[in-house]
Amino acid sequence: MAKFGTPKTVYLGEEDHRRISAAVGEAEMHTSGEIVTILTEKSDDYLDVALCWAAAASLLALAALAIFADFYIGLWDRLTDGWGAEHTPAELFWMAGLFAAFQFAAAMIVQAWWPFRLILVPGRIKTKRTHERAVAFFKVGAERRTHGRTGILIYLSMREHRAEIVADAAIAGQVPDEVWGEAMIDMLGELKEGRTAAAMVSGVEHVGRVLAQHFPRAEDDENEIPDRLIEL
Repeated sequence: MAKFGTPKTVYLGEEDHRRISAAVGEAEMHTSGEIVTILTEKSDDYLDVALCWAAAASLLALAALAIFADFYIGLWDRLTDGWGAEHTPAELFWMAGLFAAFQFAAAMIVQAWWPFRLILVPGRIKTKRTHERAVAFFKVGAERRTHGRTGILIYLSMREHRAEIVADAAIAGQVPDEVWGEAMIDMLGELKEGRTAAAMVSGVEHVGRVLAQHFPRAEDDENEIPDRLIEL
């Protein structure tokens, strides 16, 4: 069976990384907030979703076998050069199991092609998995790593076409989630035009303006988290 997954795509070059790091550094010149940027190819493999579709294909195959039993038994006899003899219950169960297994394997093979597999994933699941992955990265890379709990993560998941902004406690307590909606709209607009680096820079600049308003930089502020983009 074809191997699940897809070769990793390189979305940004060295110059793009420098642009984004520079944008983070510039934004943090005006705020005590710390901006973390992560770009990942995908947030999940959705293997469980693929298995569900394959199981559904097997059940549909068994239903078709039950409804059109005479047709499929006749087809089996022709393929096996049978004489149309009466089949025992054991033979019928064996044929049904083989037919269902074939449909399951075929569905998994088809879904091994990533673009088709992703088409079959409901949008709400993509959104949920992207959010969960962003939160998981935030907990590792930004949460409680700043003195004033002012870390914020900008996360792009390329295959899902999803963006997330996750803020630490101090920021979340003062800035409603709706404020970040404009930043995500700007980022997704750039992504639709194929400008990945520009999308991240746009998000950083927007987040930086909001942070500068609510968390202006103090004289003794230190850079607590590296400015570099993390590409996974």
